[in-house]
Amino acid sequence: MALPAQKQLNYWGIAAVVFAVILWTLGDVLLPFVLGAAIAYLIDPIADRLEAMGLSRTAATAVITVAAVLLFVVMLLVVVPTLIYQMIDLARVLPEAFQNLRDFAQKQAPSLFDEGSRAQQTIVSIAQTLQSKAISVLEGVVGSAVSLVNVMVLFVIVPVVAVYLLLDWDRMVARIDELLPRDHAPTIRTLASRIDKVLASFIRGMGTVCLILGTYYAVALMVVGLNFGLAVGFIAGLVTFIPYLGALIGGALAIGLALFQFWGDWWSIGMVAGIFMIGQVIEGNLLTPKLVGNSVGLHPVWLLLALSVFGALFGFVGMLIAVPVAAALGVIARFLVEQYLDSRLYQGKAHNDAD
Repeated sequence: MALPAQKQLNYWGIAAVVFAVILWTLGDVLLPFVLGAAIAYLIDPIADRLEAMGLSRTAATAVITVAAVLLFVVMLLVVVPTLIYQMIDLARVLPEAFQNLRDFAQKQAPSLFDEGSRAQQTIVSIAQTLQSKAISVLEGVVGSAVSLVNVMVLFVIVPVVAVYLLLDWDRMVARIDELLPRDHAPTIRTLASRIDKVLASFIRGMGTVCLILGTYYAVALMVVGLNFGLAVGFIAGLVTFIPYLGALIGGALAIGLALFQFWGDWWSIGMVAGIFMIGQVIEGNLLTPKLVGNSVGLHPVWLLLALSVFGALFGFVGMLIAVPVAAALGVIARFLVEQYLDSRLYQGKAHNDAD
């Protein structure tokens, strides 16, 4: 005999609350495991393709692991030191560039910067906000992520977790399928398949878009001769997964640095602006339609809301799970709308006549 719907809702509600409490309590501890699971999910299709070519799951995992180690070593030796140096130097130069911009604006329109003016109050407020945010972010970074022990734990545990989960991924999925409530298993499988499709399209697709655009921005800006081109390209590529935000942040940062570095050389400044315009054209007309598609169903506003809410509640781990949870909630919401449109509550008398 099936459980009444009310009892089922109670059980699932209790399970959701327990999961949220565990995530809130053990967020920092769970970080390497969440990262490892995310990596295993992302590269599982590669392992499946290698299996289809005739390799065993163990051999496929070994090939992926060796390739990942080689790529990591190359990045560590070639790219990472330069990137770290540029990021540190950029953090040092930005206040000076902002002060120069303020001095230039003050010379052009001194009345706006009179003591007590609205512009002066706004600039002071922005500066105080940026300073307080920078201090809080720095304290959080120093207190958690930059700790040598935590970094070493991440570098050791995350790859181990990813390898083991990748090796057992198919078995875990089959085992979870066996544990599904029999009455609801078909519906859950359908929803899980839709969620997986959304995540695959968004995370894998947007991850590829971020990598391509970040590489393009970094190389193009360095060719133009912009200082900190690698760091700016990295930042722009990193936030490209939120539509328009990568170009907005990266473009504003790059053009601001170009004005600071190339003032008077309008050709070089125009080339920097043109790089981001071309990048937007390539992303909107080629990369995103081909690699992500138009049916992902993750609206930028919905994504920003999920990142903000889960980040505030559960910290960095919450931001990692925000995209999967947002995708799942979006799929479930569309499923509920489908059920509503097919119900008597919506169709009324027409539904009864059809029956």
